[in-house]
Amino acid sequence: MHPLSDEDKGNLINWYKANHRDLPWRISKDPWHVLLSEILLQQTQMSRGVVYWKKIVERFPTIVDLANSDVEELLLLWQGAGYYARARRLHACAQVVLAEHSGVIPSSYDTLLSLPGIGPYTAAAVASIAFDQPHACVDGNIRRVMARWCEDEEPSERDVRDWAETQLFFADAGLWNQALMELGALVCSPKKPTCDACPISSNCRGKQAPTKYPRPKKRLTKHVKLAAIIEIDVQGLPRLYNRPSDGLFGGLYGPKIVEGDFDPVHADFVGVIHHSLSHREFEISVFTTKVEDGGKIISSYPLSSMDLKILAKGGVV
Repeated sequence: MHPLSDEDKGNLINWYKANHRDLPWRISKDPWHVLLSEILLQQTQMSRGVVYWKKIVERFPTIVDLANSDVEELLLLWQGAGYYARARRLHACAQVVLAEHSGVIPSSYDTLLSLPGIGPYTAAAVASIAFDQPHACVDGNIRRVMARWCEDEEPSERDVRDWAETQLFFADAGLWNQALMELGALVCSPKKPTCDACPISSNCRGKQAPTKYPRPKKRLTKHVKLAAIIEIDVQGLPRLYNRPSDGLFGGLYGPKIVEGDFDPVHADFVGVIHHSLSHREFEISVFTTKVEDGGKIISSYPLSSMDLKILAKGGVV
C-alpha cells in the first residue's frame, strides 16, 4: 500500500481550500443539507444535482418537513433526476428519523447506517462532514485516486477501503474526505486527468499512464422490448397508472406498459422510442386508444423521463 506523506496531505488540503467548488450544502454543516446532497449525487451529475437540491430544500427546509409530507410530493420534485428508489428511501428515512430520533439526524455512523437508504458511503459522508466523526468515505472518485496513486489496475473494494482508512486525516475527517473526492472530480477525472494541476502528483505512481487505472468494469446491457398503450379520454388527457413500488419507476405514474408482444386491437401504432438506463436498453412501441374518461393532468403527477417520452410520442405532452 502506497501511503500519502504528511507533505502530500498538507498539499491536498491547501489545494482543496483554494480550489473547491462553492456548493450550497457546503455553506454550513447542516446534516439534512449534507444527507440530501449525498443521496442526490450518488447517481446524478453535479450541475443537475445542485438544481434538484435547491428545489427540495426550498420545499422541505428540514427533514421533519419531508417526513410530514406525502412521498408523491417528493417524487414530483425529483422528476427527471432518475433512480427514483432513492427518493422513496429518503422519504422512508425521514419518517424513521422523526419517529425514532425525534426528528434529529443521528451523528453516529452505526445509527446512520441503520436508516433506510443509507449505505456505508453515505453514513461515512454524513458522519464526517456534518458531525466531524473520523470515518473514511469510499466512492468512485476516491477509488480512482487510490488506483492511480498506487498504480493498481483493479483494486478490490476492501483494498480501497483499507487505503482510505489508513490515509484519513483525523483532525478534520470531513474536510479530508471532501478534498479527496474533489480531487477525483476536478483533477483526477476518468478520461482526461490533469496531472500537471494535481497537488500530489510528484509521488503518484500511476501518473505516467493514469487512464490505465483503474481498469474499466465490464457492463452487460440487457435489451428489453415493451409496448406502451396511451388511453386518451374525450378531453385529450391520458390515463395514468401508479407504478408498483417494487417495479420499474416504482411510485411514479405513467401509461399502461406491457413487456413483449402486444396485440393492437382498437389501438393505433404511433411510433417507437428508445430509452437507456444503467444496464438496460428499452425499445418501446407506442400505441394510442380512445376512452371515455379517467384522464389526468400530467403536471400534477410524478412521471419518469421515459414515460414523458412515451406520452410525447402519443401527442399528449
